[in-house]
Amino acid sequence: MRAYIIFILLVLGTFIIDQSLKVMAMEAVNGVEYATILEGSCINLELFYNRGVAFSMLAFIGDNLKWVQLLLISGIVFYILYEGYVKKYAFPLGLIIGGALGNLYDRFIHEGVVDYVAWHCGFDFAVFNYADVMIDLGVAIILLLSLLEYRREKKANS
Repeated sequence: MRAYIIFILLVLGTFIIDQSLKVMAMEAVNGVEYATILEGSCINLELFYNRGVAFSMLAFIGDNLKWVQLLLISGIVFYILYEGYVKKYAFPLGLIIGGALGNLYDRFIHEGVVDYVAWHCGFDFAVFNYADVMIDLGVAIILLLSLLEYRREKKANS
């Protein structure tokens, strides 16, 4: 039960923080769709509406993309609950699902994901947001935990 509470709190917390930051970014430019909010030496705050997925891929799917993502996220949530992965990975899965729901919400409300962080230190990177970082962090934590478990099992069996 504790794992499910952690999972739900992280989903809600990630979603709320993500949406709050996006509202601040949109309010900073007073409704302008693509604008620089603040320039820095390595990171700019730039409002951008991503109509695709990572790096604007699949933007040609248009309005149907949100329905495809809704179906995929629903399937993933069902799978992780059904298979019991929440008990093992409550924290990282909460980050991943919270971030995914934050970006999905944007697609329904703003017709694209609200991105606002532009990395340009050494190389130009795609514009991203808090939800994207939480999704990546969640995946990294799962990979790390899996690697540590694999090494522990390998050591125990040798």
